[in-house]
Amino acid sequence: MTKIFAPALVAGLLLSGVVSTAIAQEKIPTAWNPATSAGLQKLLDDAVQKTFAQFPELKKDELASTLIELRDPKKPVQASYRGDALIYPASVIKLFYLAAAHRWMEDKKIADTAELRKNMREMIVDSSNVATHYIIDDITGTTSGPELSENEIKVWWEKRNAVTQYFTTLGYTNINASKKPWDEVPTEGREVQAVKLFEPKRNWLNTDSTARLMSEIVTGQAVTPDRCKQMMELLHRDPFDQAHPNSQAKDFTGLAVTPGTKLWSKAGWTTETRHDCAYLELTNGAHFVLVTFTVNHANEHQIIPTLARVAIAGMEK
Repeated sequence: MTKIFAPALVAGLLLSGVVSTAIAQEKIPTAWNPATSAGLQKLLDDAVQKTFAQFPELKKDELASTLIELRDPKKPVQASYRGDALIYPASVIKLFYLAAAHRWMEDKKIADTAELRKNMREMIVDSSNVATHYIIDDITGTTSGPELSENEIKVWWEKRNAVTQYFTTLGYTNINASKKPWDEVPTEGREVQAVKLFEPKRNWLNTDSTARLMSEIVTGQAVTPDRCKQMMELLHRDPFDQAHPNSQAKDFTGLAVTPGTKLWSKAGWTTETRHDCAYLELTNGAHFVLVTFTVNHANEHQIIPTLARVAIAGMEK
């Protein structure tokens, strides 16, 4: 996590439009230590309060958000509202599995195959749970299946925790990335066996850690700059492309963006949660990460874009 952009990689990133000129021209910080700003915190607080005002049924503990300004990539500036709250992340967890897969490939722990690449794309672009199962099996060396013996399930669980352990070594806190996302929750076998035997029983993220990972991908710190470029290609969304509708582009933060804005994101939704992790580049040169998690309002599509509109308006000034 201490890499900087090499000149050849910078050129490739700029040509692809993956990162802005401002970011690419700067060296990347060697450790994650974002500054705070009263102005940025006020902006996020205003966005949160205006969201509560528009949605009076939204409770204070049903929303969390983190805003990170990346105008100077050496000095990220962060503001949070309940940024350390543990929340079930839905498909936003796939961002962590994506970064882990690239780390494992870089370290030659898993093979870079066409099948792996296909499933990574489907995991991030289509948010496929089946594709995510393939990625988790590959990077942890575990599979779903019948129950295991007491000793076997302990070994299985230790392996399944590999992604959480990896991010913990990097200083990430209050996260758990050890579970498969399911269209239909399993009712038997080792997945259920592990839930009964071990804690935590669900995946957990918080908006601070999620915003950190997206920021490190954007600024080339996650694994290597070239691998960050590859991740950004999968995360890119076009809210204005009518020929190729994508709910992640058009139904979350994408609802708030104005023409000319560039968007990269990973959304997540269940019957209980609705989340988005977005990176935006505005036409005035501002670029920032905005992560918003909501609980118990999965059918309300306007909470996330309402908060985002206030944040974007503030960053446009």
